[in-house]
Amino acid sequence: MPSGLTAARVRQDIDVVARAGLDLDNFLAESVESISRAVPWVAACIATHDPSTHLLTSARKYGHLRDRNTHDHEFGIIEYGTVEPTAFTELAAADSPAAGVHLVTEGDIERSGRMGNFMKPHFAFADEARLVFRDGRQVWGALALFRGGDDRPFDQREVDFLASLSSPFAQGVRTGVLSRLIDAPPPPAVRGGPAVVVVGADDEIVSMSLDAEARLSELVEGEAAGDPVTPVSSLVGAARRYARGETTVPPRSRVRTRSGMWLVLHAGPLLSRDGRQGDVVITIEEARPPEIVGLVVAAFGLTARERDVTQLVLQGVDTKEVAATLHLSTYTVQDHLKAVFEKAGVRSRRELIARIYFDQYVPRMGAELGPSGWFA
Repeated sequence: MPSGLTAARVRQDIDVVARAGLDLDNFLAESVESISRAVPWVAACIATHDPSTHLLTSARKYGHLRDRNTHDHEFGIIEYGTVEPTAFTELAAADSPAAGVHLVTEGDIERSGRMGNFMKPHFAFADEARLVFRDGRQVWGALALFRGGDDRPFDQREVDFLASLSSPFAQGVRTGVLSRLIDAPPPPAVRGGPAVVVVGADDEIVSMSLDAEARLSELVEGEAAGDPVTPVSSLVGAARRYARGETTVPPRSRVRTRSGMWLVLHAGPLLSRDGRQGDVVITIEEARPPEIVGLVVAAFGLTARERDVTQLVLQGVDTKEVAATLHLSTYTVQDHLKAVFEKAGVRSRRELIARIYFDQYVPRMGAELGPSGWFA
């Protein structure tokens, strides 16, 4: 269990790097290493999530999991296709953002299907502590720490300490999502239009369109990245829950690629003519600006009133009209705008609109329109 002084220092270190404007790779690598001083671990996995759907958008591995990607596809399907108290989707809405499997199961980790049927047989892990990165009602990612059979289980003080890191991690991921990838490679050449991947009932990829592999390769980000198919696997698991009627919204997620482009992934269950179920189709297409506006604005960390002001500004409403619509004084609106500009790193309305709508697209304007209706 962490001492009070060590815990305070680690918490302060993570809070500092969360505010430092680092890209995702550096922020997550520094933070998970800092945690090990207070909560030792033998392996760690960190996922980023779409804050609107809580679906996984990327994964990074450390320690004994580093460079071990052979079971990532299976993990994604289990994590999002089944439900248990320590699932990321459950922790997203739980009273506490952190939990330990040994604690939740009262020492019988076999009661966790994820641990008993997957983590223990494949990796010999004996306990897992989990944390979701919550910022209000939005979840930006999650952390899983593991210990082996010779290690003691995670105790309640360690879990409580992890819970105290939820907000700093959310801020660091929000900042990383918006960081500009200056040295990013150009996106792969594709023919345009959605790419399609079909996953069979046996969890194997049955077929894919010509450009799907290129799109999937774009989902790998950073040296610690897991298998690029993991975000697809999470959609497969979620689509099967949707097919069973356990959820009401078809799964989708917005993913930023290593080249800085935003993609939208959709999943839908398929039903064959002979009644066979279990197949899932995944479509991958370039996101248009309206599809990422909400995510980008959320990443700025605006208050509810600042979001209201921003929404009207994006519609071209002037300050007086904003004030009248929101029943505020013009001075209050200007104060809100000043705060929005500071959080977005801009100096004017024009820069704010460009930052939200066209940050990823202006460099490509002028090109021919592709089959999707956006710039090729």
